[in-house]
Amino acid sequence: MEKKSFAGKTWDIIRSSIKGEPHDYTQGSLTRAIFLLAIPMILELSMESVFAVVDIFFVSKLGQHAVVTVGLTESVISLVYSVAIGLSTAATAVVARRIGEKNPEAAAHAGAQSILIALVATIFISITGLVFAKHILSLMGGDEQVVNEGAVFTRIMFGGSIVIMLIFMINGIFRGAGDAAMAMKSLWLASILNIILCPLFIHYFGLKGAAMATVIGRSGGVLYQCYHLFKGKGTIRLRPAHFRPDLPLFKSIVSIAWPATLQFLIGSGSWILLARLVAESGGTTASAGYQIALRNFVFFILPAWGLSNAAATLVGQNLGAKNPLRAEQSVNITAIYSAVFMGAVSFIFIFLSPAIMRIYTKDEAVIRFGIEAMRWIGSANIFYGIGMVMTQALNGAGDTKTPTRISFVCFWLIQVPLAYILARGFDLKATGVFIAIPAAETLITLSAWYFFKKGKWKTIPV
Repeated sequence: MEKKSFAGKTWDIIRSSIKGEPHDYTQGSLTRAIFLLAIPMILELSMESVFAVVDIFFVSKLGQHAVVTVGLTESVISLVYSVAIGLSTAATAVVARRIGEKNPEAAAHAGAQSILIALVATIFISITGLVFAKHILSLMGGDEQVVNEGAVFTRIMFGGSIVIMLIFMINGIFRGAGDAAMAMKSLWLASILNIILCPLFIHYFGLKGAAMATVIGRSGGVLYQCYHLFKGKGTIRLRPAHFRPDLPLFKSIVSIAWPATLQFLIGSGSWILLARLVAESGGTTASAGYQIALRNFVFFILPAWGLSNAAATLVGQNLGAKNPLRAEQSVNITAIYSAVFMGAVSFIFIFLSPAIMRIYTKDEAVIRFGIEAMRWIGSANIFYGIGMVMTQALNGAGDTKTPTRISFVCFWLIQVPLAYILARGFDLKATGVFIAIPAAETLITLSAWYFFKKGKWKTIPV
């Protein structure tokens, strides 16, 4: 039989990963397993980043105040993302463990219970955003024009938070089952709908049209997910019986989810305070440049999140298969790939930031702040790449408390105070905030690496 070339093998992996062909991730080549999971996860989250960049691109044409409104709203609505990601982290950990144990029925039951928890959690968030939209923008440092013109945008985004919650939660279930291709396809559908609708709705409805396009796009993705969960032929197939409340399982999922949710809330809360500090110390111009830089950061860092999510699935499934050595090896290999990728991103952020910023705006003052923010953030991109893999590996093992403690110390005891000291005490203004970001992220990476090497995560029951 003729031996396949490297290009042929690579194409086989790409084709298999995108098609979502069934694969046992507890056996065989680890490199193949990583890329079978990572390729659709990278494509999934890359499209999520395109989602964000498309929004800010079209919104930027409406002026600085529109950009600031979207940025401030996204900073607060990242709290919704935090709850969604926290719950999906728990779903991935539990589902992956059951799949590793070769028990897809128990995996489906755990997935259904996770969805119930997500629905309950969304009610309070949606009501709060709908009622207090103006107060939220005001508290975030928005001026009177931002508050008055942006309240409708904020209300629509918070009112549609149920679809944000579900699209992340259900994709967490798919990822835990190793069906990364289905998660990819649902988010691609949501993003394509948004890309089509965003310029159209902005043209007819102004700023609120951007929010309408986002909610409608994500709703399309959720409907696609639900069809395949209930009618599809994948590893996970839900039935009504799976949704009968199971209090012991509820407790188990929540015990993993609440530290994971708190972990991301801690991070999001820190980013919210940084966004407010930039707005207060640098004004609307600095805030606009910072928000555009952050959107580009999201664009480039989400593929690394795809690699880290692959590591989480491999850890969960291999621990379920009673193979902790293979779980550890998968994380080490994935971290190397992530570091290489984020090293390339560092080059882009440091040397190509002026060209990138000019895609979005012609305002030289905004461009100057955006370039500075991108260069400071980009200086630690390799650390981001490794840190995300290590943190998600701990989460995938069900050890969500350790990354939460790391986040609390590095974000709230180091990043936020350092940003205030540099911005106010040393009068560096927005630059002080930019410096604090890579400093804290580097510490997070070193801490996560230390606890991963200690190996306690291998003994966490899920």
